[in-house]
Amino acid sequence: MNFMATKPPSTPTAQPVIRPAQDDGGSVVLERRAQKTKPPQMYQVVMLNDDYTPMEFVIVVLQEFFSKDREQATQIMLKIHLDGKGVCGVYSRDVAATKVDQVLEAALKAGHPLQCVSEPVE
Repeated sequence: MNFMATKPPSTPTAQPVIRPAQDDGGSVVLERRAQKTKPPQMYQVVMLNDDYTPMEFVIVVLQEFFSKDREQATQIMLKIHLDGKGVCGVYSRDVAATKVDQVLEAALKAGHPLQCVSEPVE
């Protein structure tokens, strides 16, 4: 007695194996060339002079955010004061943008109008 409403599944048929044609020697093969990537564009963080931010605050910012020792921070601060701007460091784009944000936030919290920008190194 057979009580099934549907018929049993059929066995799948095997697909025939297709072999590639024999190479006649006229084929062209491309060789892979090693790609040379350029190093990423570097950016310098530049602090701008103003007549209101205390020199001591600039030194502290250079020490804290740019890992400068007291002597290096003082030299950079004097360059900023005398030349109107000074380079604090050279970094990749993202790191430079983060450093600028940190300096601007610290200046804002301290109530100083200190300005800092990043620009591409040429």
